[in-house]
Amino acid sequence: MTPKIARFLAQHQPATPCLVLDVDRVEENFRTLRKTLPLARIYYAVKANPAPQVLERLVGLSSYFDAASIEEVTFCLDAGARPEAISFGNTIKKVGAIREAYRRGVRMFAFDSREELEKLAEHAPGARVYCRILVENEGADWPLSRKFGTTIENARELMLEAGEMGLDPYGLSFHVGSQQTTTRAYEAAIGKVAMLFTDLSDAGVNLRMINLGGGFPTRYRDDVPEIDQFGSAIMSAMTEHFGNNLPEMVIEPGRFIVGDAGLVSAEVVLVSQRNRADPVRWVYLDIGRFGGLAETEGESIKYRIATPHDGSATGPVAIAGPTCDGADILYEKSNYRLPTALRSGDRVELLSTGAYVTTYASTRFNGFAPLSEYYL
Repeated sequence: MTPKIARFLAQHQPATPCLVLDVDRVEENFRTLRKTLPLARIYYAVKANPAPQVLERLVGLSSYFDAASIEEVTFCLDAGARPEAISFGNTIKKVGAIREAYRRGVRMFAFDSREELEKLAEHAPGARVYCRILVENEGADWPLSRKFGTTIENARELMLEAGEMGLDPYGLSFHVGSQQTTTRAYEAAIGKVAMLFTDLSDAGVNLRMINLGGGFPTRYRDDVPEIDQFGSAIMSAMTEHFGNNLPEMVIEPGRFIVGDAGLVSAEVVLVSQRNRADPVRWVYLDIGRFGGLAETEGESIKYRIATPHDGSATGPVAIAGPTCDGADILYEKSNYRLPTALRSGDRVELLSTGAYVTTYASTRFNGFAPLSEYYL
């Protein structure tokens, strides 16, 4: 919690649940990453938090943007981003979305299949394209490897064909998974993609770029490596495989930029010991998986929770949301402990929730209003 957020909560006590985010912290994180990887162009992953206040601040910092939909392309343009600073990074795009993005000046598109490549050739002629490679996501709390990416062999064929289709075969990309907690994942992926990069270059393809995706973590309940450790590992691996002839480097951070810039302020709706023989109390909050905390599915992302009774005696808890859906359980197996003094009506804060919360929030499931947002 930044001092600015603490002051806002103390002075205004906004109705819960709400997100409160410090845009200055967004800028600080962006500058830290730029200093850590100065040779890489930063394409902010808009899906992490597309609030105009965030995008406008990043436009002012000369950020680039990774958009997952035509709607996100529009968000960026409305915030003042240049179309040439936008990459349409989703490998699954409607024809209408490709046409509209191209009409509005976007010229950089991702793909991972022949069918998508053919759509780009027809509806975004001459565009720069990059192929997403399937890599291991071991170490990621939120893996992304099953739905996206293609094999090295298939990528080679597709990149050779891209030029024949009138497209510009610009580069290759990968994603090691969101909230990646090890540097090894980047090192292994760079080694894998570098071999294909060299092979295609030797075959006469004018490759110029490697997109290392996102995955840079935010600290939640458990410690994670510092960002400079990721930077050192990435640059060491790039130098090992490319020497002094480094290609253009692109990174697509989302969580690292906005994650620890915000928190969710929530209210305890009920504390119940459902089974007197079981010491576990059930703590129900006024926000749950359907209110924006979707990344607690499988108890993957484990948020830190601050209460007004911190420092007092604690006991084991299960934590759930307010809806009538039985799947609306945040944590039951992750050994959460909260103060035994916690009561209905207490305000609690879920820390480092600036990423992937507002955009996951449902629209009035059970009638609950969408999460309110405050940008400071």
